[in-house]
Amino acid sequence: MHDHTSPLLASTRRQFFRDCGIGLGSIALGAMLAEATPGLAHGAELAAHPMAPRAPHFPPRVRSVIFLFMNGAPSQLDLFDHKPRLAELDGQACPEAYTKGEQFAFIRGTPRLLGSPYRFARHGACGTEVSELLPHTASIVDDLAVVRSMKTDAFNHAPAELFMNTGLARIGRPSMGSWLTYGLGSECSDLPGFVVLLSGGGQPSGGCSCWSSGFLPTVYQGVALRSQGDPVLFVGDPDGIDRSTRRGMLDALARLNRRHLDVVGDPEVATRIEQYEMAYRMQSSVPELMDLAGESKETLELYGTDPAEPSFARNCLLARRLVERGVRFVQLYHRGWDSHGTSPGDDIVTSLRQRCVETDQACAALVKDLKRRGLLDSTLVVWGGEFGRTPMNEARNGSTFLGRDHHPAAFTMWLAGGGVRAGSVYGATDDIGYSIASDPVHVHDLHATILHLMGIDHTRLTFRHQGRDFRLTDVHGEVVRGLLA
Repeated sequence: MHDHTSPLLASTRRQFFRDCGIGLGSIALGAMLAEATPGLAHGAELAAHPMAPRAPHFPPRVRSVIFLFMNGAPSQLDLFDHKPRLAELDGQACPEAYTKGEQFAFIRGTPRLLGSPYRFARHGACGTEVSELLPHTASIVDDLAVVRSMKTDAFNHAPAELFMNTGLARIGRPSMGSWLTYGLGSECSDLPGFVVLLSGGGQPSGGCSCWSSGFLPTVYQGVALRSQGDPVLFVGDPDGIDRSTRRGMLDALARLNRRHLDVVGDPEVATRIEQYEMAYRMQSSVPELMDLAGESKETLELYGTDPAEPSFARNCLLARRLVERGVRFVQLYHRGWDSHGTSPGDDIVTSLRQRCVETDQACAALVKDLKRRGLLDSTLVVWGGEFGRTPMNEARNGSTFLGRDHHPAAFTMWLAGGGVRAGSVYGATDDIGYSIASDPVHVHDLHATILHLMGIDHTRLTFRHQGRDFRLTDVHGEVVRGLLA
C-alpha cells in the first residue's frame, strides 16, 4: 500500500487532515510499513523509530554479522580446495568437455590446466586442508564451516559483487546489511546499524551500490567510515558553533521535519530526522570508536596492526569494537584479489601471496578475539569474494605469469560463529575444481542461511515496491541446514 495523495489536491482537504490531528501522511506511511514488514514490526513503530530494535521471526542464533569481503575473488584452488589431480595434470590442455560452450571473461582458445604451486596440509582436530598461504587461518579451522561448493550467477566483478551483496546483478536492490537493519533495527543508538570499512585501495567495482539501501528508506543504508582524516565527513560542528547551539538547531529542525512528515508521509523525512540525530551522537561515539589507545599491546599484536596506520587488520579490530557496541552488520572490503596473471601485480605467485599476508593474521585474530571475549556465539563471521577462479591458466595475450580467470561455477567461502557447525567442510568440487560435485550452495541459499541465523525467515522479510513484494532472496533460496549446528 502506498500514499498516492497528489500534491495538487485542494489545500482545504490537506489542511483538514493536518489540523484535525490525524496526520494523513503518517497513517499512509504506517500502513505501508506495516504491510512491508510482516511479523517483525508495526508500521507506526517503524515510522516513528526506524532504527529501534525489533523482535525477529524466531529466536536468533546470532545478533551481528561481520562480512569479510575479499574483493576481486580469491583463488579457492590455491587457498582452500586442494586438488592433487589438478597438480598431476598441470600444463596439459583442458579437456574440451569443460570448455565447450562455456563463456569466460578472458580465456580464449584451449587453455592449459594449472595446478596450485602451494602445499596444503590438514589442520586442527577436524583435519580441514588449508594452503600454506594461510597459516593463521589454519589455526582456527576448528571454529570454521568451510563451504567448497558455492556458486553464483555472474562472472564479472561489478555484477557479481552486487549479486553477492544485494541478490541481484544490477544496481537498485537493497544490500543484505540494509535488509537486516530494516527488519531488526539496531541495538546501538550512537552508531549506524550498518557500517562499511574499506582497505586495499578504494571501493569495490560495484561501488557504494554494494551497501545501498536500494528502494528501502535510506536510513538503512550502510555508512562507510573513512580510514584517514575525519572518519565521517561533515559530522563535526562548524567553527563558532558549540554543542548547546547545535542541539537547539537540531531540535528546531526536528519539529519542522515532523510537521512535514505528518503532511507528506515520505519515509525519507523520517530518515532525515533520524540521521540528524545520529550525526549529533556520532560526534562523540565515532572518535571513541576509532581511538585504539585502550586496546592492549597483546591485542594489537594479535591482529598485527599499527593503530596509527590504516589497514585491513585495523579494520578487523574496529569490526570487533563495532559489534561490541551493538552494531548489527559490519562489512569489510579488501581489494586486490583479482589474480589474472598478466603481471606480478595480479598473479598467484606474487600478488595472491601478498593479499594473504595483508589479511590472514587479522581474519584469524578477529575470530580468536571474538571467542575469548564471549562474542563469537552472538556474532556470525563470513569470509569470501564474489566468485572463484578457474583451474586453467589464463595466459592472457601469451603472459608467462600464472593466473586464473573468473569462475562463478565453484568457489569457497567460510563461516564462523553462533549457530554454525564448527570444524566442518560442506560440499565438494570435482577432481580439478571446475564443477560442483555435491551439495551446491547458491548465493541465494547463503543469504537465506545468514538471515535464518539472525532469526529471520527470508520468505517473510519483504518490502512492497513497484506493485509487488521484494525480498533479499527474490523468489529463490533455501536455508543450508548442513551448515547449522
